[in-house]
Amino acid sequence: MIRALTGFSTRNPWKVIAVWAVLGIALTIAGQALVFRATQSSTGDFLPPSYDSAAALKVAEERFGVRPDANTLTVLVARQDGAQLSGADERRIDEEAARLGSRRVVMPKPEEEVPFAQDHSQVPKVAPVMTAPDRSFRLLSVELKGNPQDPGVQDTYRAVREESRTGFAEAGFRTGYTGGLASTVDSVDAEETRSQVIAAVMLGVIVLLHVLVFRSVLAALLPLIVVTVIGGAATGTVVGIAMLTGITLDPSTPQLINVVLVGIGIDYFLFLLFRFREQLRRRPDQPGRAAAAEVSGRVGTAVTSAALTIVAAFATLGVASFGQFRVLGPAIAVSVLVMLLGSLTFMPALLAVTGRRMFWPSRAHRREPRGGSAARLGAWLVRRPLTAALACVALLGALAAGMAGMRMDYGSGGAGGERTAAAATAAEISRAMPAGVSDPISVYVAVSDGAPLTTGRVDGLSGALSRLEGVGQVAPTVLSGDRLAARIDLFPNADPHGQEARDLASGAVRDAVSAHRPDGTEAHVGGTAAVFADVSKAVDEDLRLVFPVAAALIALILFLLLRSLLAPLILMLAVGLGFAATLGAAAAVFQHGLDQPGVAFTLPLVLFLFVVALGTDYNILVTDRIREEMERPGPAREAVARAVRHTAPAVATAGVVLAASFGSLAVNPVAATQQIGFATALGIMLSAFVLSVVLVPACAVLLGRSLWWPAKPRPSAPRPAPDAGTPERVLVP
Repeated sequence: MIRALTGFSTRNPWKVIAVWAVLGIALTIAGQALVFRATQSSTGDFLPPSYDSAAALKVAEERFGVRPDANTLTVLVARQDGAQLSGADERRIDEEAARLGSRRVVMPKPEEEVPFAQDHSQVPKVAPVMTAPDRSFRLLSVELKGNPQDPGVQDTYRAVREESRTGFAEAGFRTGYTGGLASTVDSVDAEETRSQVIAAVMLGVIVLLHVLVFRSVLAALLPLIVVTVIGGAATGTVVGIAMLTGITLDPSTPQLINVVLVGIGIDYFLFLLFRFREQLRRRPDQPGRAAAAEVSGRVGTAVTSAALTIVAAFATLGVASFGQFRVLGPAIAVSVLVMLLGSLTFMPALLAVTGRRMFWPSRAHRREPRGGSAARLGAWLVRRPLTAALACVALLGALAAGMAGMRMDYGSGGAGGERTAAAATAAEISRAMPAGVSDPISVYVAVSDGAPLTTGRVDGLSGALSRLEGVGQVAPTVLSGDRLAARIDLFPNADPHGQEARDLASGAVRDAVSAHRPDGTEAHVGGTAAVFADVSKAVDEDLRLVFPVAAALIALILFLLLRSLLAPLILMLAVGLGFAATLGAAAAVFQHGLDQPGVAFTLPLVLFLFVVALGTDYNILVTDRIREEMERPGPAREAVARAVRHTAPAVATAGVVLAASFGSLAVNPVAATQQIGFATALGIMLSAFVLSVVLVPACAVLLGRSLWWPAKPRPSAPRPAPDAGTPERVLVP
């Protein structure tokens, strides 16, 4: 089937190119327009209903009208002269708040009209909350609807912020804004220019690298264009499936899809280009289209196996209990399948059309180059295989030692967030009031006996909660409109996004709720701290399930591809050591070096899937070539040297490109994304430069053809060299 697809594409290249151009552009436009309708950012909504905080969210929605897409902001209002607020000041603040909550805020129109864009114009819900004990400021609650990652919602918030700031300034007050949406917009505004610069630099590095390797402008630019078209089609496909099935994606999913596809798409194109150039050198008289067909069929097998490894690894996330993982895995799996289809059709069609012109103006494809560094590396590995293997294991083991004392961080703060206006406002609030005022722990009490609630009926629970150590203040009980539920807000003294608040919510608060809830009721603990406490439990359970399932599927694919028991075992041990080294290095840098609370809770799972699955790409390319070379006449050691000579440049180039793609995430203001970017880039570099071109070939030299036990490849009969004058054997001293 693989050769049928590549053969059809090289025989009908213009038809294939036209289809991809039309579908790619159409799906890209649709995906960009609809992506924010298919995503939602409420982490609690990704929890299974069995978790306590998920049950609390359900009560909040059903009894208190809390919308899943609601964004609650805290607005600080203080006198411009710094004096204490008087009773008259409080009344003026509340009057201005009422005016703000009675006017419809119109979403500013973007400079460029976006197809299918939603209109997020709305009337904000504004309500006074409380005045600080020292009367230095008064807090207001403002609620806006919509996905906080949607630029339209962000523009609506900016309009609300400017309107309220102007109104209060005219009355003699200053304002400050904090909360999730405010922090997101502040980070976007602060990082917009830097993100654009980083993206431009990344693209420049990729183009420059291709120019240096192939000495061709077309070979440098075409992979980026092709991957952009296929990547747009993949994102559009994922968004379309989500819209049709009613599945909601995490806001980070489209960004991760883009990064993954840029990396692996360029990798696959590079594998084709290197093998295509090699084919043209070996058979200079062969037409370009025939060479493209032959190369695409051969490389297509390895690329398909590599892609299916990634698909299998990410598809295992579908069994996770945490919805963010359960959606992320299949989404990336679908996008990789689209990229695989493009690799077997679109890329071969372009090779067939361009032929030797792909490498213009370079003439390097017309002659066999001298050995170079890759040949020298292959020769050294043949001479010193044990030394090379031990050095790799020592390096990876030293990096893995960083896992000692590693902690999981379930916070949601952003790196550098203390420099934003939202963070400054939160700090000002916490100096006068409990830190959790802007993001309380909420206890929801719902009747189960049908009797309406009264505040007196829940006073015992409220009193017990107020006596807990770590609770700075308990707000008055709020009853639902039908009096079938009550909400008690607790303001912890600790940062609501920190470990101390999560321990308080999952420990003492839940214990007190269990012991003091009124008879005939059920009670649940919600809020950000409670949600992330439950997320930590769900993630721990998923890690124990997904790791072995993903490893088993990857091993099965390797067994089927390599038709061996020993080779897949060695590859799995190698990538497992690479994973441990990468995670240890991330813990050493972020937890021990930068003194962050720990590694992001998503990092081990995402890193396992990315490093093991994507790193296996390179191992598959190298081992497939080693097997091919061992099927030719000559000693197995020379076969490994030839394989390293031909594959090391492709693996090294692909590794740098993929690492640059992921490394661009390391400048993201969100700490978790920073860690994923840094660690994945490091893991890919280790996979490319340590595992694939050194450790795996060294093991192949040590084991020889026994690597393929129980079925050893047998050398075929000698055949005439396709181009006389070019030696096919690599002589190793």
